[in-house]
Order: sequence, then structure tokens, then C-alpha cells
Amino acid sequence: MRKLIFGTIALSLMFVNCKNEQDPFLVEKQNVGLLTDSTQVKELKTIFANDSISQFESGEEFSGDIRTIEIFEKGGQKLLVLTPERILDSTSVIKTVQIIDARYKTEKNISTLSTFKDISSTYKISKISNLINSVLVTVNELNASFAISKEELPANLRFDMKLKIEETHIPDNAKIKYFFINW
Repeated sequence: MRKLIFGTIALSLMFVNCKNEQDPFLVEKQNVGLLTDSTQVKELKTIFANDSISQFESGEEFSGDIRTIEIFEKGGQKLLVLTPERILDSTSVIKTVQIIDARYKTEKNISTLSTFKDISSTYKISKISNLINSVLVTVNELNASFAISKEELPANLRFDMKLKIEETHIPDNAKIKYFFINW
């Protein structure tokens, strides 16, 4: 009888633990899918075992360029672009995760298919930066920045780099080009 009770409890615990698996497409402040703020470059082959990972090109170790690691599905669709803290160092942690694929969503359902209104009505916007080709909307609550193409802005706001872009300048239906998480 005790074995039956202990067996039932063990089986119940296994089912509960299986339900707590990490969603591979959930974006949170400290993780993007299975990536965390402490993931090292050498762990990527295990995390993305079913996907393709672009490799660093050797020979330009002293150029000082920041190298990115691109993650693709086996079918060729780009999922993520990762920037390690230090280039050519397998123990380096990932510093930035650029999210390309629309399946990656925040807990509040924000993805690359979302609009500026979706972001502004869901999160507190911390900062808006005026860049050359895009506007960067920063949300500190997520450690995230959302890039919106300047083509989504009214024509009179697209070319003045000194202009301070306000929330009211960005149309509600402005689409997200991509977004990234900074650790």
C-alpha cells in the first residue's frame, strides 16, 4: 500500500514538473526562450540543437568588430541574432538578443507583429531615441528596445536627427521592425 501511495505521489510530481518546462518562445526580462542572461556562447549548440547556428569567421580576430551569432531554423528562417559580451570567447555570456521571429512573445503578448499602440498600452515607455533610420522605444521593465522604422513616422519627422521624438509623434499603427533584449 505504501509503495502505491509513494508511486502515485512520484508520478504526480513528474507531471507537475513536466508542465513547468520553459516556453522556447517566451521573452522575459532575464530570458529569451531557453537563453538566459548567464548563457555562455559554448552552450548555444545544446540550446539550439535542432536549429542552425552561424559561426564566427576566423582570421579577423584583431579587427575589433563586434561579431554576431545568427540562429536559423533548419528551414532557413532567421530566429535570433545574438551578440556576445566578448568576441571569439566561448565562455563569454550573451549581451544582446535581437528577436526576429514573430513566435517570440513577451508575457503580455508583444512580438514583432505588434504595433506601437500595443507596446505603449502594455508597458511604460522609458525612453525614445531618434536614430538614422529608425526610432528606438525602450522599455526598462523588460530590458527591451523596440525598433520602429522611420518610414512609419509622418514625413516631417523622418529626417531631422536632432528632433526629440515623443510618444505622440509615433502613429498607433506603426509596426515593430524587430526588438532586442539587453543584459
